[in-house]
Amino acid sequence: MRRFRFWQNTSLSDVSLLALLAIAKVLLHTFTNGQYGFHRDELATLDDARYLDWGYVAYPPLTPFLGRVALGLFGPSLAGVRFFAALASGAAVLLAGMTAREMGGQRRAALVAALAVAVSPMSFASGALLQYVSFDYLWWVLAGYFAVRLLKSQDPRWWLGIGIAAGSGFETKYTMAFLAAGIAGGLLLTDARRDLRNPWLWCSVALSALIFLPNLIWQIRHDFVSLEFLKSIHARDMRAGRTAGFLTGQLWKCANPATIPLWLAGLYSLFTPRMKQYRMLGWMFVIPCLLLVVARGRDYYLAPAYAMLLAAGAVWWEQWLASLPAARARIAARTTWRALAVSGVLVAVVVLRFAPINSQWWKVADRLNDNWNEEIGWPELVETVAGVRNSLPPEERSRTGILAGDSGHAGAINLLGPANGLPRAMSGMNSHWLRGYGDPPPSTVIVIGMKREDLNGIFESCEPAGRVTNRYGIRNSTIADYDGIFVCRRLRKPWPEFWKHFRYYG
Repeated sequence: MRRFRFWQNTSLSDVSLLALLAIAKVLLHTFTNGQYGFHRDELATLDDARYLDWGYVAYPPLTPFLGRVALGLFGPSLAGVRFFAALASGAAVLLAGMTAREMGGQRRAALVAALAVAVSPMSFASGALLQYVSFDYLWWVLAGYFAVRLLKSQDPRWWLGIGIAAGSGFETKYTMAFLAAGIAGGLLLTDARRDLRNPWLWCSVALSALIFLPNLIWQIRHDFVSLEFLKSIHARDMRAGRTAGFLTGQLWKCANPATIPLWLAGLYSLFTPRMKQYRMLGWMFVIPCLLLVVARGRDYYLAPAYAMLLAAGAVWWEQWLASLPAARARIAARTTWRALAVSGVLVAVVVLRFAPINSQWWKVADRLNDNWNEEIGWPELVETVAGVRNSLPPEERSRTGILAGDSGHAGAINLLGPANGLPRAMSGMNSHWLRGYGDPPPSTVIVIGMKREDLNGIFESCEPAGRVTNRYGIRNSTIADYDGIFVCRRLRKPWPEFWKHFRYYG
């Protein structure tokens, strides 16, 4: 009896199989993304989404815009708000498989490439939260796909696709600059430099610049505040040791450890005569990697570049199988599928939200990905602040504001607070500072996310009014060193003078 192999003897086309895998990835995220609560960074992004603009202090405009669309379509639903991130993750899986096909791979290569991307830690993480990382991942993979179409067809019109991907990336996350440097370097260091005289290349550059132009104008109007923000955040990350271990992080965070042989083979093959046609992709990985090492970037910044290597590695793997005796090829193929499947399950259980909150499984997973604890306690925070406000005399409530030390705290109040009758929270962090303190300014302020000793220098009177807790006793940015809630009165300086110096980044 002949054994059925899902990559052979089937009526489904290759693209259909890849699409099914991508849809399965989207559904998996949608099923698990409704657990726990909003992440601190999501709350800040969703609050920015209420004030659509061509730029924000912490990031370009695309992610808040998608957050605004998601809120309009699904309301404050966890799975709904995260749907576009899940969709981007599935699209990246589809594109990785199609990239392998365009590079000469057959069905097995396409499926291996797609599955290898699907099971990477950063692929799972990118589809699990509304964050700019999710869409940045997609644009890098899309640029790699268009580059392969360009190099395979020798049709310079594919430069327009690369330009669209790069421009969209710049409107998502400024680390697209590293890929742009890789594209430029790959162009100059390979036979692709023939296109330097081709108008389609320069149309691509112009198109990318045109897409990015609105954000550039915003930066000019705001004195390039994002550069100041990025400098501050980078200094913070270096102090905290988050930029250490960049190279070791490539082995387990950016791609699944089980795929190390695959992407190493892909990187090697791109610099061999057999795949000289696609050597530009090799430089599109190597140059950003070297630049990030020099710049001491975070290890996950390079994660989306691995899709190109995994596609090339899958093509190499398929060709290697063809060179083996039939029996050995079957064993090698089964070993690869099993390794991808098992390693994918292991990564999924510590990245996706399967674990019951505060179970031992949850605690281990939280230590590994350092994200889950930031999704706990926000409804309790809002309810506690509402209780403090309701305890004030009625004549004072109308003149009471909420001052949050963190943009996540402010986002939680502004998303969940209206149901509890709370006013808009203000904060000095990032883009929240640009929105000011209200007109008229409050005379009484409920303060969260700040220390008592700092408040004593700002207000003449500050009284403890409660503490932030959650039913699980989990310590995070709402329950840590800033869990006190204070009612403060009589600002020591006029509001305009105080607010002028209250700006900070985080």
